[in-house]
Amino acid sequence: MSKAQPFFLASPQGKGQRFCIFHPADGIQRGRVLHIHPFAEEMNKSRRMAALQARAMAKIGFAVLQIDLFGCGDSSGDFGDASWQDWLDDLSAAAKWLATQGDEPLWLWGHRAGCLLACELLARIDEPTCNLLFWHPPAQGRVLLQQFLRLKLANGLLDGGGGTTMEALKTQLSSVGHVEIAGYALSSELAAGLEAASLNIPAQSRMRLTEAHCFEMSSQPSLEPAPALASALARWREQGLAIHHHPVTGPAFWQTSEIEDAPALLASTLATLTARQAEERSNL
Repeated sequence: MSKAQPFFLASPQGKGQRFCIFHPADGIQRGRVLHIHPFAEEMNKSRRMAALQARAMAKIGFAVLQIDLFGCGDSSGDFGDASWQDWLDDLSAAAKWLATQGDEPLWLWGHRAGCLLACELLARIDEPTCNLLFWHPPAQGRVLLQQFLRLKLANGLLDGGGGTTMEALKTQLSSVGHVEIAGYALSSELAAGLEAASLNIPAQSRMRLTEAHCFEMSSQPSLEPAPALASALARWREQGLAIHHHPVTGPAFWQTSEIEDAPALLASTLATLTARQAEERSNL
């Protein structure tokens, strides 16, 4: 088994370095994968699952690059100084680096907010084709932002405070430029980027997209996606894009109090890549 290779990637904007882990493919390299982590504490809760999946992907022939975005993990910068544009710049640099490792099919593997970033990244990468792997994507970034802001409201109630509203938090973001939430300083720039993001593929990128797979977690999964996600996927199909929905039984490990695994998600994701490999080999 190939050993994971940690390294630092220089920021093209001169904003320090980004911590990366590269998992070389075992044996013949059949594909390349760029992992795009979720937002704030969801990233920390998901570290173990991302590592398990990356190693499993490498074992079946996929070279995987994981990157900590600006202000996250072991990368340079403070979370409170990060913007949505900074993160897209980081991912563009990561995709360029991964392009030096081969010309096999590229997969953008996004988790939660990482799925929204992947949609926008499609317009910025220099690849003839691309595939998507989405772990429990939100249909709209504003939903994630509201969930994050509610943590501040909930903490205020627990502390005996009252009167703070969602509108008051948004006013603070626009006037002060940031708000402290659950140990994270959220900047107005990052909040605006997240709020505007959606599960849409830019028109100029649609011809590049080969296929997309959406894995939706639930304790009792339905064969049908959640209503908001269903609308987004229907829109993709109307645009002629190939999108596959995969319901998976398991915990929402990115938000559980303790670190949890979701073996069914690991297996389903790996099965999708394996099936794609088999299809490509049969077409040779």
